[in-house]
Amino acid sequence: MGGFSTLSAPKPWHNHHHNPAIPHQLAAIKIPFVHFSRPLSRNPNPFSCFALDSSRDTSPPLVVVGSANADIYVEIDRLPKEGETVSAKTGQTLAGGKGANQAVCGGKLEYPTYFVGQVGEDAHGKLITEALEGGGVLLDRLNTVADAPTGHAVVMLQTDGQNSIIIVGGANMVSWPKTLPEEDLEVVKNAGIVLLQREIPDYVNIQVAKAARSAGVPVILDAGGLDAPIPSELLKFIDILSPNETELARLTNMPTESFEQISQAVDKCHKMEPIRQPIISASKVIDTTGAGDTFTAAFAVSLVEGKSKKESLKFAAAAASLCVQVKGAIPSMPNRKSVLNLLQTA
Repeated sequence: MGGFSTLSAPKPWHNHHHNPAIPHQLAAIKIPFVHFSRPLSRNPNPFSCFALDSSRDTSPPLVVVGSANADIYVEIDRLPKEGETVSAKTGQTLAGGKGANQAVCGGKLEYPTYFVGQVGEDAHGKLITEALEGGGVLLDRLNTVADAPTGHAVVMLQTDGQNSIIIVGGANMVSWPKTLPEEDLEVVKNAGIVLLQREIPDYVNIQVAKAARSAGVPVILDAGGLDAPIPSELLKFIDILSPNETELARLTNMPTESFEQISQAVDKCHKMEPIRQPIISASKVIDTTGAGDTFTAAFAVSLVEGKSKKESLKFAAAAASLCVQVKGAIPSMPNRKSVLNLLQTA
C-alpha cells in the first residue's frame, strides 16, 4: 500500500506543454484510498476515454530520473532469525530498481518515456539496458559508468507474496556529476511529468526538481529508498509525495497500521479533505515487488494524458492489481490493453 500527498501551494503550471486537464493543485492521494474534493466525471463510462493509442509522437514525455538495479530474487518460506541460515527454494536475477520499474511501466503503457540514470559496465548493466529497451523506454540519457558496478538488490520473497529488500546502490549512488549535464535538464524541462525516487543522491533529485519547477513541470517524489529525512531543499520543489504506509510512518513518526492511523498521519502532511477510492483486488498475489512503482507511474501517465484525478487513480489501481499477479518487477508491468480490459470489468 502506498500513497500520495501534495506539498506545494496551488499554482499554475505554465510550461508550453501545459495540459488544462491537470489541475493547478493536485489532490492528495493514498492507496487504496483517495483524497479528492472535486466531483467525479459525469461520463457514464469514464474509462471509455482511455485509448489504446496514446499518441506517443505528440505527447510531452514522462521523464523518470532514478535508480536501476539488478534484483536478485531468493524465494523463502520465512525470513531468517538473527544468526540463522535458511535455504532458498529458488533464485534468479531480474532487472529492477524503482526508477527503471517506473520507466518500463510508462513504456509498457505505450506512453513516451525517458529514463535518466546510471548503470555500470557489467553484465547487470546490460541486463537492465535490455529490459528498458524491451519496455519501449527512450534511453538517450542512460549513462554507463566505468568506476562503479550496477546497483543491485536482494529481494527476499516469501510464500505469501510479501517481500523484504536490501539495496546496494552502486552506480545509482556514485559517479553522478555534481552539476547535471544541460542535456539531462533539457529533457526534464520538456516533460509532461517528472518522477523521482530516493535511490539516487538527493543533490541529483534537487537539481532535477528545481529544473522542472522552473519550466512549470509537475514533480512526483516516491519516498522509497534512502532512510533519511527528505531535505527541505528538495521538498519545496515537489508537487506530489508518494509514500507507502511504512515510509509514511517513518516520515511522520506516527503509526500507520490501520486506515484510521494512516488518515491521521496523512492529515499531518496536508489539510485537504480525503475521499476514498477502493482498491481493485487481485485474483492472486504472487509478488508485490514493483506494485507501488506501477501505481505511481500509471497514475502519472494517465494524468499527463489529460484524464481526471479520479480516472487516473482507478487506472493506476488496475495496473498495480495486475502487477502483483506476476513474479518480478519489470516482468510484471502490465500493458495498456490489459489495464483497459480490467477496468471494463472492475
